[in-house]
Amino acid sequence: MFEVGFTEIVLILGIALLVLGPERLPKLAADLGRWAGKARAMARQLKGQLEQEAGTLNELRKPLDDIRNPLNDLRNPLDVSSVKSQAIHTPPAGSTPPPAEAPPAATASAESPPATPDRTDESKPA
Repeated sequence: MFEVGFTEIVLILGIALLVLGPERLPKLAADLGRWAGKARAMARQLKGQLEQEAGTLNELRKPLDDIRNPLNDLRNPLDVSSVKSQAIHTPPAGSTPPPAEAPPAATASAESPPATPDRTDESKPA
């Protein structure tokens, strides 16, 4: 997003040297270093406090979870077994069902054309 390269830092230091002069620049650099150190220490302290609070919440949540899990198992024993029975009877994912077979009458009519009254059979005497 906002990147400062080596040349930008050198340019900023050069302008600061011209504006502030050689007497005040070292004092300003020391002050900036102290402020940066204090900001890092505050960030570390905040991070430690947040981790400590999150650990406290996890310790409080654990006994509640230990109580809830057995209650959920007792409350829904039939739901668990129905899921297992459905899993047994359902085909695995990605498999295609076998094609449906056509009824025998449909296959017989498809093989030979239907008899019409104007068509005569030569094998039968008239």
